[in-house]
Amino acid sequence: MNMRYLGLVLLIWFPGVLHAQIAAQSCSAPKLDGGFFAPKQETYSHGTELSYTCDTGRKPVVKGWWATSTCQTGKWSHTPQCIDEAACLPPEMPNAKYTENQNGWYEDGHIIRITCDKGYEPKGQDVTAICINGTWFSVPVCEKSILACGEPPKIPHAVIIHQRYQEMFAVDSEVQYECEDGYTVEGAEKSIFCIAGTWTKGPPCRARPTIEHGGSTVGTTGWEDTEQGRGTETGAVGGSSATSGSNDRDSQRAFMSIDHCGEHPNVPNSDVVQVNRMSLKYQCNSFYTQVGSDTVTCYSDGSWSDLPICKEAFCVVDHTRYRWDNFQLSGVEYIKDGEKKTFPCTYPSNWSRVFQCINGRIHYTSCCHYYDIQRGLCR
Repeated sequence: MNMRYLGLVLLIWFPGVLHAQIAAQSCSAPKLDGGFFAPKQETYSHGTELSYTCDTGRKPVVKGWWATSTCQTGKWSHTPQCIDEAACLPPEMPNAKYTENQNGWYEDGHIIRITCDKGYEPKGQDVTAICINGTWFSVPVCEKSILACGEPPKIPHAVIIHQRYQEMFAVDSEVQYECEDGYTVEGAEKSIFCIAGTWTKGPPCRARPTIEHGGSTVGTTGWEDTEQGRGTETGAVGGSSATSGSNDRDSQRAFMSIDHCGEHPNVPNSDVVQVNRMSLKYQCNSFYTQVGSDTVTCYSDGSWSDLPICKEAFCVVDHTRYRWDNFQLSGVEYIKDGEKKTFPCTYPSNWSRVFQCINGRIHYTSCCHYYDIQRGLCR
């Protein structure tokens, strides 16, 4: 009797559960202000698609003058909405992030500020966009930083660890690698770094030293497997091989953290504008131009890489030198290379001379009228 009663209960209970599951996957009709949708139903089963459009002066919350939304396990793929036509939809900006509005759109006049992904920088330093009458203006562009690196170079017999694959790495990025079984590196350092757009070179993965069985060489003499599978001698008691000497030279020039080299080197007429773990970036002062790389790194032997030179890029106009040349100058003036400056002539009044600095030398015109200077006719 008990088993029959239990079976009857299950027959009654299972259809109820099934009905509840189907009801949980269905969607109620959306509330759409300022528009209409079709088909018109009270509920929609899972997978049902409806279309909607908006009244004059309004638009869907997604692209187009009409839109579709699908019922997916009890929720619409996007909530149908009709928004003001002057509002903006989310902008498409590759390699950038910004604070997104929860309602999925932005009012007319709204300003967003972006942050570029690692390895990218805003073109022209523009980081804001403004919504004007439904369109985004001054949309920033995130372009690859000149100091960023692409994917790390392939290291024979090694794999990158603790890092998902990506095509772009920011400056000062570090990736670690691990050698395959039977291979190892000299020393504990198994990292390479992105410095000024280039990956440093890490120690190579070499075959582990082996002992040649059946031979007379054991213990202190190492043997390394070559690609042909032969054993080749890599060291000897009381001496050093060419291979080990080469490795010593490579290790002496390996990149290290800048803390290893101590005090930052002084570059006359410049300032350090960026300090990273593995590099320093210099910028020449105004009226100076840079010669050489602006990025300086530290080697494992405690030395710095080549420093940039800040070369003079200006001319000096001294009134004591030009006092008889019919123009007014009270003191000393400096002109950047390639730039022009205008100084008034003593006579006639309202006439001037144009001075220009070209490759460190001053060139100047005769006294000219203002209109001739504006038209580029002054010689």
